[in-house]
Amino acid sequence: MGITRRNFIKSTIIIVGGIVATPHFTDQELMCGCGCLDCYMQADFMKSLEKIRVEMNRPLKLSSAKRCSSHNQAVSSTGAHGPHTDHGDGGQAVDILISGSDALRLMEVARKYGMSGIGVKQSGKNRFIHLDNLGNATGQPRPWVWSYT
Repeated sequence: MGITRRNFIKSTIIIVGGIVATPHFTDQELMCGCGCLDCYMQADFMKSLEKIRVEMNRPLKLSSAKRCSSHNQAVSSTGAHGPHTDHGDGGQAVDILISGSDALRLMEVARKYGMSGIGVKQSGKNRFIHLDNLGNATGQPRPWVWSYT
């Protein structure tokens, strides 16, 4: 049986105008939270994120993906540059709203697909897991797991 158009679209990472979207993540989910049109994500990162989503077999709600430098400076302790921005190895980080046993499972699956930076915030109202695949380019040892206060 040949591959249908529907199956091709569902199994392919699509790059249109610099936007890297997958069957489970839309360009709207990947856009900067400030409302600008900055939404370029690195293709290898998105391939891994899509594999994580498929193995988790549940929706993964992104609270943050791509960020422009000014928005990153406003919301992150890393300043204007970081794994969510375009500078250096940017465009390869997401924050996923998830908690409890699902968060623990997400961390395990994320490691399997090459996520080397895992940030954990599991207290308060907005519980999330940060995922990135920066590798050792940051000067920090990897794999690296940290918690947010």
